[in-house]
Amino acid sequence: MNQEEAQTRMKELEQQIAELPVGSITRKTVNGKIYFYQRWSENGKRREKYIPLDEVDAFREQIEHRKTLEQEIKALRRGLPKVKKAELLNFITNVRTGNTLRTFADAVSCYQKRECFQQLHDYVYGETRDKVFILYGLRRTGKTTMIRQIFADMAEDELAKAAFIQITAKDTLADVNKDLKTLEQKGFRYVFLDEVTLMEDFIEGAALFSDVFATCGMKIVLSGTDSLGFLFTEDEQLYDRCIILHTTFIPYREFESVLGIHGIDEYIRYGGTMSLGGVHYNETSTFASKESTDEYVDTAIARNIQHSLRCYQYEGHFRHLRDLYDKNELTSAINRVVEDINHRFTLEVLSQDWKSHDLGISASNLRRDRKKPTDILDRIDLALVTDSLRKLLEIRNRAEQTVALDDVHAAEIKEYLDLLDLTREIDVLHLPDVSTKSGRTVIAQPGLRYAQADALIRSLLLDETFSALSLAERTAVQQRILTEIKGRMLEDIVLLETKLANPKKQVFVLQFPVGEFDMVVFDPEAGSCRIFEIKHSEEAVPQQYRHLVDEQKCAQTEHRYGPISGKFVLYRGKSQVVNGIQYQNVEEYLRNLA
Repeated sequence: MNQEEAQTRMKELEQQIAELPVGSITRKTVNGKIYFYQRWSENGKRREKYIPLDEVDAFREQIEHRKTLEQEIKALRRGLPKVKKAELLNFITNVRTGNTLRTFADAVSCYQKRECFQQLHDYVYGETRDKVFILYGLRRTGKTTMIRQIFADMAEDELAKAAFIQITAKDTLADVNKDLKTLEQKGFRYVFLDEVTLMEDFIEGAALFSDVFATCGMKIVLSGTDSLGFLFTEDEQLYDRCIILHTTFIPYREFESVLGIHGIDEYIRYGGTMSLGGVHYNETSTFASKESTDEYVDTAIARNIQHSLRCYQYEGHFRHLRDLYDKNELTSAINRVVEDINHRFTLEVLSQDWKSHDLGISASNLRRDRKKPTDILDRIDLALVTDSLRKLLEIRNRAEQTVALDDVHAAEIKEYLDLLDLTREIDVLHLPDVSTKSGRTVIAQPGLRYAQADALIRSLLLDETFSALSLAERTAVQQRILTEIKGRMLEDIVLLETKLANPKKQVFVLQFPVGEFDMVVFDPEAGSCRIFEIKHSEEAVPQQYRHLVDEQKCAQTEHRYGPISGKFVLYRGKSQVVNGIQYQNVEEYLRNLA
């Protein structure tokens, strides 16, 4: 393992350790009964917390796991190059300066830059004073890489005034304050603090960075994966004293331009992080397997939320989630909500599309297949399929839980997922009944949704309900179903990216008693709209635009949203005009959204 890999691993270990309990387990006997307590030291004082008997074993395992991880970190540190004693004496925390920053940056100097990099560059070299720059987003979305790219672009005299501080869970604001004072005295101008939210007292004391150091002309960049913690500080400690850049959402055009990976299907399967590198990206990406996807949800999302809540208002902001937290079930509950959102999406796709014309074509194609004809899609009982899917919606058996995950819990967790930019809501409007309104929950990281949907389908087809199917038949069904899922995901991707690229316009799905427009873009200022059908197909056929030329649907739409200025079919084929309908390649469309 080289130095860079060791540093990355140490960072991962520190994040994991921060979520595990500290201290030890002690046993007390009171009136003949045995009680167990967690015991630890905090600010020089001994603290204790009661542990229910049925949780002791799990708690003990967590403490032992923490010790194992701490030993691994120690071993990695021993393998790193020794730092000169003179440098060690100057700082309490892990501060990098000088030539170490050039080495730190060299590995990413050839990487393409994300579009949002310019905002960071403008802050570092701009005239902004009295404000800090907050760079946050879910793990593996390019935060640390952008900081390293800043270092790579610096001239020697600028780099001599720059410092990078790698925060760990053991660091405190007092430690950082002392190091920042040292850096200020030595004339340092650019200071970057990575994983700053790992500090237990960061949220409550973040004003230190803006009120003390930024006001003196220092450019302070704070980065971290605990996005929720930054949102809390923005609302309170750093209110009106920070510039925020959120990195979580990675649109298709950046997937292409930064990672060099082309094709909307590749984005559907693997999009959502910036960690895809090399020719084997589909084997090593974050969402390449259910195991790696579950690990990402657990560490990057669930523990993110729990850590931020634990550190905010001295654990006073858990609201209705307090009971889950006290029972050590909050992380699991967040995982369940994320998976439930994606499972319900899969169920909705199957429930709606199984009877649809498109899936009917799939069944017909399977029957006529020259090599392996099968009528399997004709023989599947929709009720059985739907029932089987519903049985797989839960991560755990509810009966085994000590605290139920009710609607209040789920709604509150969903609020935090929205704040993390992981989930977005797309409006679904109705005509002629304008009073009806619903919504679609879109996952901003498509690879996460696809991986969980794929795993669900695989589990379904292994159910005894389908025991009569051969491997070849199960594979054929799986591929047909996943094609339907890709089609619906393509719709969601186009809707989300169009909405984000057009903040002054309304972007929504428009449903009629029979049929729908997959997307409407309404311009209130111009008093006009554009209507779209979105198809996963590579072929152009008249059936695709039947709703767009429906006179009644168009008349109702124009009455409500003004003249229709364009009718489009977005698909995977070449751009062309068919009977007055503009067919546009969906990758070209997404590439040109700005």
